[in-house]
Amino acid sequence: MIAQRKDDHVRLAVEQQQQHSGRNQFDDVSFVHHALAGIDRPDVSLATTFAGVAWQVPLYINAMTGGSERTGIINRDLGIAARETGVPLASGSMSAYFKDPDCADSFRVLRKENPDGFVIANVNATTSVDRVQRALDLIQADALQIHVNSVQETVMPEGDRSFSSWAPQIEKIVAGVDVPVIVKEVGFGLSRETVRLLESLGVHVADLGGRGGTDFARIENGRRELADYAYLTGWGQSTVACLLDAHDAALPVLASGGVRNPLDVARALALGASGVGVSGTFLRTLLDDGVAALVARITTWLDQLAALMTVLGAPTPADLTRCDLLIHGELRDFCVDRGIDTRPFARRSR
Repeated sequence: MIAQRKDDHVRLAVEQQQQHSGRNQFDDVSFVHHALAGIDRPDVSLATTFAGVAWQVPLYINAMTGGSERTGIINRDLGIAARETGVPLASGSMSAYFKDPDCADSFRVLRKENPDGFVIANVNATTSVDRVQRALDLIQADALQIHVNSVQETVMPEGDRSFSSWAPQIEKIVAGVDVPVIVKEVGFGLSRETVRLLESLGVHVADLGGRGGTDFARIENGRRELADYAYLTGWGQSTVACLLDAHDAALPVLASGGVRNPLDVARALALGASGVGVSGTFLRTLLDDGVAALVARITTWLDQLAALMTVLGAPTPADLTRCDLLIHGELRDFCVDRGIDTRPFARRSR
């Protein structure tokens, strides 16, 4: 039953990727072009550092899958792609492993194929500290990702219905492990209030996981007999809205959800993300064209990101936060309603 659910998630996620219209709120962010701002390409470094973590690149393969034979094959290929490109890699939820230890290899393969890479274990917010440690040990994880997904659980036929214990348990997990802890939304976004709460719980990094990519409410609704939660499609805040909402947060943030191309990566970094995660776009490439195509795509993205930074005059990802940005459309309306002044973003290079 668990394996079937994991396979259903992959199938429905890929179907969503095929149906996406192409536009999302990343298109409401644009760089002000300064024709003489460019620097020399050899002076650009993609390295990023946050919360004591150092990555060679600011792009990572975000949590996707595991828990069945088919998803084990997907994880094997994701591990290969991460190894060949140097990008960090997060596992899918390891809850299936706790329920059925026989599926351990579908997660363990991430480390087997990527022995020297940065690998992140993924658990839910109700996981005991002992189980968290089992997950970390299974894939020799360098960091822990705790996913929060109350909307998905609500629509999921067999999902949780009790959420009050999540924050206290996150605090216990942070205190009980010796690796950096990232808390990640699964596509509905983290508000500034939530980011501040996570900081108070001792969390090291927030992955904002905003709307715009895979919609897990829609996926779970597709698994319901009556599909009676269709009205929740589109729930939550977009990734760029979350970045703007949390732009003055002390907690380091990662951005994921709806990232379609290297320009979106640059936009997210310019809005304050320390790294940018991609799931659905890379999954579709892998399943449509194979692991070699995914390696080529990630390599191209990294090359083009460096090219954009060269034009923008940003020698490091952090320097993108000094580039001038214009905020348009519905995203600007969101900022007005949340009391965010967008004008300083347009004059940062001064």
